[in-house]
Amino acid sequence: MLQVQDLTLTLGDTPLLRRVNFTVQPGEILTLMGPSGSGKSTLFAWMIGALGGEFRASGGLWLNERRCDLLPTEKRRIGILFQDALLFDHLSVGENLRLALPVTVGRHERQPQVLQVLEQAGLIDFYARDPATLSGGQRARVALLRALLAQPDALLLDEPFSRLDQQLRNSFRQWVFNELQHRQIPVVQVTHDADDVPSGARCLQLENWR
Repeated sequence: MLQVQDLTLTLGDTPLLRRVNFTVQPGEILTLMGPSGSGKSTLFAWMIGALGGEFRASGGLWLNERRCDLLPTEKRRIGILFQDALLFDHLSVGENLRLALPVTVGRHERQPQVLQVLEQAGLIDFYARDPATLSGGQRARVALLRALLAQPDALLLDEPFSRLDQQLRNSFRQWVFNELQHRQIPVVQVTHDADDVPSGARCLQLENWR
């Protein structure tokens, strides 16, 4: 379970968000909506431990009953998927994915695990592909697989569908939601598009915390 408790974010003397509170259960996808400048990216930066020094934060972040906001980024076990599929273009698709695996995964287990997830995503022949040759939808799928292979305890989605065309966006979005619910981890996504909200899921407005 992921919890944000009484979070207030300020830039200098200007409050960006005040007294933010929400809880996300395992397998739940919570959507936070708001226009550009409403604090979406700043909130995520705080959650992953990458908040700029010009910002100030008070409040707490808890994941599976462990306080995380006082921990360095690498110990929080919170993954994030951005709008742009940030892949290393000097590495193959398979090598990009192998980098995401935790150090606890043995050397001989790494390639089989990558091949397994590529098959599940319909990309079984893509292990040796150059990322520069991928379509937008293929890059997006690889980026999500990389985030999941890191075995996060929670995942943040930072408008990951916004750069895809409408037809691809609909099918990829449903595939992402199915994958995440199958893994039963808490997920928070930020978006400005109501179509990105899963059917029946909770949606909160960031303006309510301004």
